[in-house]
Amino acid sequence: MSTNSEQELIALLRNTATQDAGYRLLVRDYGKRLYWQIRKIVLDHEDADDVLQNVFVKIFKGFHNFKADSKLSTWLFRIAYNESMTFLSNKAKTLKISSQELQDFLVNSLEADVYFTGDEIQLELQKALATLPDRQKEIFNMRYYDDLKFQDIAKILDLTEGAVKSSYHIAAKKIEAFIKRE
Repeated sequence: MSTNSEQELIALLRNTATQDAGYRLLVRDYGKRLYWQIRKIVLDHEDADDVLQNVFVKIFKGFHNFKADSKLSTWLFRIAYNESMTFLSNKAKTLKISSQELQDFLVNSLEADVYFTGDEIQLELQKALATLPDRQKEIFNMRYYDDLKFQDIAKILDLTEGAVKSSYHIAAKKIEAFIKRE
């Protein structure tokens, strides 16, 4: 979505007379992208749907807090990231397992997931990603899958651009080493 389109959408969302139309456009324009960002974190389709609903509730309830000091998409991705991480943390607590055990369980569940359309290479990549710390995994996902610029990732995750670049390259090396071992 272009900056001009984002500005138009923001104007619709801020005007009480056009707010409903703005929210419909927001869901239409960002729903799929946010779903896939969430899905890369939580891995399970049903969980991704649940988190996406929570994300849109947060967006609708908190839009008045959006200050437009970053792009709308950056703000949306940050909410989706935070909700996804909170969901995983709560799920691990509920199951009384560590976050790494949860990641291993989720990756192993992908093989039986009817919504997972990846091949063996994608499954190996998911296994490699599961070995990374959360921050490196998310940075890798945003750069590799979403093709986001390092600058945008830095804003979403509230990090410096240098830290994002470093984390991405470390993650890529770890993934490469994991796949070579397998």
